[in-house]
Amino acid sequence: MQAQVYKIHSDFYYVKNFEHEEFVCKLKDTLKKQKADVRVGDYVELSSDKGFISKLLKRKNFISRPKVANVDLALVVCSLKEPELDLVQLNRYLTYLKYFNIECAICFNKEDLDNELELTIKKIKSIYQKLDYTLFFISAKNKIGLKELSDYIKNKTIVMVGMSGVGKSTLLNALNPSVSLRVGEVSKKTLRGAHTTRHVEIIECENFRIADTPGFSNLKFDFILPAELIDLFDDMKQFKGGCKFSNCLHDVKEENICSIYDNLDKIDDVRYRSYLAFLAECKDYKEKISKRSIKKEELKKKTGSNTVVKISKQKRESARNTIKQKIKDID
Repeated sequence: MQAQVYKIHSDFYYVKNFEHEEFVCKLKDTLKKQKADVRVGDYVELSSDKGFISKLLKRKNFISRPKVANVDLALVVCSLKEPELDLVQLNRYLTYLKYFNIECAICFNKEDLDNELELTIKKIKSIYQKLDYTLFFISAKNKIGLKELSDYIKNKTIVMVGMSGVGKSTLLNALNPSVSLRVGEVSKKTLRGAHTTRHVEIIECENFRIADTPGFSNLKFDFILPAELIDLFDDMKQFKGGCKFSNCLHDVKEENICSIYDNLDKIDDVRYRSYLAFLAECKDYKEKISKRSIKKEELKKKTGSNTVVKISKQKRESARNTIKQKIKDID
């Protein structure tokens, strides 16, 4: 029997088959040995007694964080106020999702709290409409702008991505009143939200399905190499061919050396600053994996014309420590 995972909690996998029957399963030992990475949204095959997941089926797509598979759309939720709109963080989410080839739309929540809403909307559109993102400006609390959003996500499986406190749970409750999720207040001290969502779960709504996920803020580009990053910025990669050096990482601030630097007047400042911030993380990742690839210690050595087994560094250190201890005992 085939089914889809809609929730994972501890070592238990909650699944539904195509007749909407629900089962609570565990992973079969063979999958555990294979270190199978089963995610919410994955299609699986169940054992005959329906108590175990016996096979992981092919995915349409997936996201590493939050761990979700087989989604139709990623809805990136931001708040215009409380917490303040952070465009670098928004660019971080968009770049990350582009790496996984996930279609995105951006939802700007809490418009009722922005006293300069028209100027904010103008600035946002000037950046993200050019990148072909679909934009929504809403107030989940006051139920403003929800009809357009609801029509857009109809019959789709959505994953919601966003910082804690931006109103993801409030938005879900507003889109589907039958869903009752915990809603947390934004801390007045830190101006950040508390994590009210504790695990990933696909929630069945009237006309769509949404994967409710925990908010997170420490997403880093510690999984791709520096040279790969530019291709995730459509507004910048169009200029990369004109650089003087083929291995240019586009962080050289000199004219006639980096073509992207020469065209900064055509690139939004926040987008370029975001690129430089993410590039630094990619460089750290490259340095880290370079250190991992240091040649392993040789297991043999030559003494004259003979080749003998070499004592490992660990054993040599242990032997030296034993000798030192004996000398101390004699003293």
